[in-house]
Amino acid sequence: MIHLEALHPRGVAGIELGLERVAEVSRALGQRRKVPVITVAGTNGKGSTCAMLECILRCAGYRVGLYTSPHLLAYNERVRIAGQAVDSASLCRSFARVEAARAAKALTYFEFGTLAAWECFAEAAVDVVILEVGLGGRLDAVNIYASDCAIVTGIDIDHTDYLGATREAIGFEKAGIFRTGKAAICADPDPPRSLIGHAQAIGTDLHLIGRDFGYQRQDGQWQFWAREGDKISRRSGLAHPALRGATQLQNASAVLAVLQALQELLPVAMQDIRRGLLEVELPGRFQVIPGRPLLVLDVAHNPQAARVLADNLGSQLGDGAYHPKTWAVFGMLRDKDVAAVVASLAGRVTHWLPCSLTGSRAASADELAQALEGQGIAVPHRFGSALAAFRFAQENAGDDDRILVFGSFQTVADILREVA
Repeated sequence: MIHLEALHPRGVAGIELGLERVAEVSRALGQRRKVPVITVAGTNGKGSTCAMLECILRCAGYRVGLYTSPHLLAYNERVRIAGQAVDSASLCRSFARVEAARAAKALTYFEFGTLAAWECFAEAAVDVVILEVGLGGRLDAVNIYASDCAIVTGIDIDHTDYLGATREAIGFEKAGIFRTGKAAICADPDPPRSLIGHAQAIGTDLHLIGRDFGYQRQDGQWQFWAREGDKISRRSGLAHPALRGATQLQNASAVLAVLQALQELLPVAMQDIRRGLLEVELPGRFQVIPGRPLLVLDVAHNPQAARVLADNLGSQLGDGAYHPKTWAVFGMLRDKDVAAVVASLAGRVTHWLPCSLTGSRAASADELAQALEGQGIAVPHRFGSALAAFRFAQENAGDDDRILVFGSFQTVADILREVA
């Protein structure tokens, strides 16, 4: 990983959007698309959507290659083959091929990793590839691989320095993964006009939640519906996804819309869908670890994700009715909207425990405390690491309280290592 960080002047945190460099190295590698490809973009919900797609397709007997980012505990997590993180030997072989092909061309950390992931999938002879967009869509490295179906899970304000400051600007960037004549699924209930306009301009078969597909809650179950010509088909009696959270039915309905769009390429039986929804797992996304006190881990790091987290804390865990106090281990990156995240969760957190993370983009505990105090929240304690804040919470929380760890993948990863 140290070598990857040194390949580009901006290092591991470096972001330089554009497809020319990565496409040129891909051609040098002789990379070809031989199996169906599904590309997933969105401000939030990408990880859950990818996980559900992977699990259902695996239940249907397909050998699935999945590329996601960032990782929690080990880089290998980013490349999954047949449900398992790729082994280091395969990853190193792929890195070596990319290194040889790139010659003197500078690649970002993400670009190098994307090319290597494709090499791993080719070597493993997977049946289908799922690619999660790292940032935006139009100029993201995964977009060099044409997809058979594209998904945009949802659109909100994030990464404004690269994607623009409005939902319209961001929507256009995410719509960049659409392809002419191919299906695209949008699970945002209020899609930007720019996304719809781009789909129309290039001739994409766009399916919108609420118009072309959707879901209805039933007693302990749910129903998926979708338009098929002049008719509406319905699949009832579906189990709720094993992933927690009120937005998971929105993600799950998008997954089923994808599978319906690709039913000729990737036929899947209803029993596989039901099993996949029940068996899906994804660490760090409203992950609840039972115990006293209860532990909740969530990588929420932007305002939309924080609002969803706040709703889940109330609707899924009962808030103060069951947990008198919530102790929040809180670590974020400096380039995120810290104030808006705090505002979204202020009513759910009793004790804020801001902590410093590592890296050039990390906010210090003092910076987080300043944002909290700016909203009238007292901050008597500040911590040099997420682990120090977590141990303080463990020592001071009551048995019926809950400890919330959130704000960044790094924050959650530091605590997962401790409790694993």
